[in-house]
Order: sequence, then C-alpha cells, then structure tokens
Amino acid sequence: MTQNATRPRTPLPGISSRAWEHPADQGALVALRKLKGFDSLIKAMSGLINERTVRLMLLGSSVRVDERQFPVVHRLLNDVGTTLDAGSLPELYVRASPTFNAHAIGMEKPVIVVDSGLVHLLDEDEMRFVLGHELGHVLSGHAVYQTLLQRLLAMTGVFSAVPGGALGMRGILAALMEWSRKAELSADRAGLLAAQDPAAATRVHMKLASGGTLEHLDATSFFAQAGEYAETEDLRDSVLKVFLVEGRSHPFAVVRAAELRRWTESGAYAEIRTGSYPRREDDAEAKVSDAARKAAASYAETFRRSQDALGRLLHETAGLVGSARTWLDERFGPRPG
Repeated sequence: MTQNATRPRTPLPGISSRAWEHPADQGALVALRKLKGFDSLIKAMSGLINERTVRLMLLGSSVRVDERQFPVVHRLLNDVGTTLDAGSLPELYVRASPTFNAHAIGMEKPVIVVDSGLVHLLDEDEMRFVLGHELGHVLSGHAVYQTLLQRLLAMTGVFSAVPGGALGMRGILAALMEWSRKAELSADRAGLLAAQDPAAATRVHMKLASGGTLEHLDATSFFAQAGEYAETEDLRDSVLKVFLVEGRSHPFAVVRAAELRRWTESGAYAEIRTGSYPRREDDAEAKVSDAARKAAASYAETFRRSQDALGRLLHETAGLVGSARTWLDERFGPRPG
C-alpha cells in the first residue's frame, strides 16, 4: 500500500450519521428506528446463528487486523474512527481474494471485511475512504436493515408459489434495492468525511470500475463518461437502465463518483467540516415527517435536473399534470364570495 504524505483532518465530535445519510436512505432509517423493538428483534434473530457463524469463519480463514497484522490498515481504521468520533470500532479482517470488495456485516458485534486485492490496489488515503465508507454503514445501522432484505431474498421461492406473490415480492425487493443503493451513497459521504480528500474518493471509484492503476486513468474522462451515462437521449436506454439496476444493491461506479461530487459541490461537505452538522445526542428527536419531506424533495430535484430521456419525460409529465390541475382549479374551482 502506497504511503501518502501525512496531513491533518478535521475531527467531527458528536457527529450524527444523519449528517451523511442520503435523504431517501435517511427517511427509511428514521421510520424504522421509530419502530420500538424492531432492531432488537432482528439483532436477536441474526445473533442466534448467522453472526457467530460468520465470525468463526473469519477467525478461521482470514487475518484479523491489529497492531502486528496489517498495522498500516489498523492505523487507518483508528484514524477514521477518531475523525467520525466512533465510540468503538468493529473488528477488521483481511480476506484472501483477488477481487476489490469490502463490506460491513453483523449487528450485535459488526465486523468489516476487506479483500486482499483491494489492500494491494489502494494507497493510504484511498483506503481511508473505503474504511470510512464501511464504518459509515456500521454507524448508520445499515446492517440491521439489510437483514430484512436478505431474509426476503431467501423467501422469494416461497412467495413465488403463491398466486401473484412473485409480482408482489418483486415490487418489495425493488424498493429495498433502491434503498440499498441510496445507503451506498450515504456511506460514500461518510467515507469522504473520514478521508477528507475528494480526489482520493474519485480515485477509488475509478479503480473499482477498472481494476487499473492511476497511469491508465483520467478523472476528467471518467466524469465525462458518468455524464454520458446519466444524460442519454434515447428513451430505450433510459428504460434499459431501470432494468439494469433493479436487482443491484450498489449503484454503478460512475454514478457513485458523480453523486459524491455533486454532494461536495453543493456545499454540504464544507459546511460539515466547519462544525455545522446534526449531533448524535439529538437523534431521538428526528421526525419521520421531516425525513420523508427531504426524501421527496431529493427525488424531485433528481428529476428536475435530469437530462436522461425517461427522467425528463417524467418531470415534464408531472409539470403538465400540475399545470392542468391549476387550470381546472381556476376554471371550475369555488369562486370567492
């Protein structure tokens, strides 16, 4: 792993995960957090078998990171935890695999697993972003809610045997996958806040997309590629994109890079670094209605700025319906007395 020059990072004491959660992700999370006993029930179900099994598998087949094993990665995790003010850090394992993946699993005692291929591919600042991304998942409680998705995926065969069940299950899974993709955008924001290096975050997405090293990559071309993907003029391509992502838990790399840059350029990232962010101590006061409004506004803004043919069509159709309703209200609505 290439070592980068050491530079200070702004600590974010008491920061709430709401600071980095995407509005659509946050709306679902706030609603689920309001369900008394929901987290405890799912944690208990998972803790009975799955969590113990996974941890034993990792202890037997992977390397647990500490001061003596992968000490650089260990130091980076501690740095990330300090920046995001994590009360305790999950165990971290490096798994022998040529792929470029990392994930956070478990709920009662979450763990982070990083593929060895990713450790060799990234430099220190890039690894900070990845570890911050995974720690963001942990701090947001995403593992708890991913359990619901995994349970439903395991039950698809049962629902297929029920008349109309497969269609209903497909709709539920599509909604959960959409939430999961938004959760990945949330975790990317957490990774950026932890690494505090937008260029490093972009490099990670380029490397994940290509498996290549920097001498073969160019950020300007990569973002141009992201723009071309987002702004297709052909309605057929727009429909195809819907089906391409329907069953994916993660957005495409170019989409993640573009979304993170858009969030950075909005000023939210800089504002958080100045100390203006929601605090963990106020999480219990967060309202479902506020989160739902933010989620709706986020989707509306996405459609408004979309140059994609389908997105533009939906936005223009909504505008036409709104104009027609206004005209009808003016023509046939109640007259003032």
